[in-house]
Amino acid sequence: MIITDVLCPFCGDLCDDIIVEVEGNKIIEVKEACETGVSKMMGHERIAAPMIRENGKLRETTYEEAITKAAEILTNSLRPLMYGWGSTTCEADKKGIELAEEIGAIIDNTTSVCHAPSVLAIQNVGLPSCTLGQIKNRADLIIYWGSNQAEAHPRHMSKYTSFTKGFFTKEGRKGKHVIVFDVRKTTTAEVADDFVQIIPGDDYRVLSALRVILAGAGDVVPSSVGGVPKEKLIEIVDRMKSSRFGVLFFGMGLTQSRGKPYNVANAISLVRELNAHTKFAVMPMRGHFNVTGFNQVCAWSTGFAFAVDFARGKPWYNPGETSTVDVLNRGECDSALIVASDPAAHFPRKSVEHLAKIPLIQIDPCPNLTTELADIVLPAAIAGIEVEGTAYRMDGVPLRLRKLIEPVHLSDEEILSRILSKVREIRGD
Repeated sequence: MIITDVLCPFCGDLCDDIIVEVEGNKIIEVKEACETGVSKMMGHERIAAPMIRENGKLRETTYEEAITKAAEILTNSLRPLMYGWGSTTCEADKKGIELAEEIGAIIDNTTSVCHAPSVLAIQNVGLPSCTLGQIKNRADLIIYWGSNQAEAHPRHMSKYTSFTKGFFTKEGRKGKHVIVFDVRKTTTAEVADDFVQIIPGDDYRVLSALRVILAGAGDVVPSSVGGVPKEKLIEIVDRMKSSRFGVLFFGMGLTQSRGKPYNVANAISLVRELNAHTKFAVMPMRGHFNVTGFNQVCAWSTGFAFAVDFARGKPWYNPGETSTVDVLNRGECDSALIVASDPAAHFPRKSVEHLAKIPLIQIDPCPNLTTELADIVLPAAIAGIEVEGTAYRMDGVPLRLRKLIEPVHLSDEEILSRILSKVREIRGD
């Protein structure tokens, strides 16, 4: 069976033109996706069955026993932490937030270690943005700042920006100009028309210089800012003003550089000011396929996009205090539930050391480093392959993931629903 127009559940681009061949409830071929997307959809080693750690070793068990044990841990915990959520559906996210409220947990997602500065900046200054479809059809100037699309989002340039033809961009690459700002020459920079190398940590200064030049006060700008000659900055501002439709994409090279949310706010302010001269938009390059979706669900459910603390019986939010790495570094939480994420592979050593000390529950389709620390492992079906549901593309457009094959395990949503039911049963609710 050939299934067309499939969404790829890998990165924030959520490419929607994938062709999948299924035979005997197994995916045997994937076309149009990038190598990473193909790899995910073709499948990896799976967690075979639910497991519980006894005497230092994981043993296989039933969902019922593992879910009951997980519910007991969360119910008896004084300071539970729930983290992950970037690679599952919005429906699972909603159920996770309901569970967090029930047990008075902190619930946080991968935003807190990547685009949290973007969220903070957007809350303060807004976001003059658009959809990826508008960019494909209209943009003739594409700027990538601190993001390496060729490796992080492999089809982004061919599907939405540099190498695609749109309704008003019929010339494709010939009619577009690509500028890359980064601290090193990346793979993306190698295919750009202009590569602007910035001294690490000087993004804010360069953005400020561009704004000053745009405001007509270039005389006060020194001969070089952040390692970029003034003449080059003036040339870029002129090109920005003369474009028909420009877009500035930014990644973790901006959000995690010195200045963090102030960098992002400065970039957004630059784009807002450019709209006095032409049409310009700005967009964060989000990583996991539904990391944006969790922010949406969490915001409309609690009023906050990430790092929400329910310990007071109502949502409370203070990034730097209620965000996951900070909570772990302080040794504050006494249990953790990890969903669709692998913090043991990415978090600072001190955070991982605390995860190893406390009861740890993992819900994930595939084994990873966090599995090695987990006390309870609950295998899940793969969202967008074995489970349908909603996901938000990086531009905030909700799209529907499809079920391509029958699942071998329960979905994240079903597992969380059962844990929640068991928690309420234990509490006598």
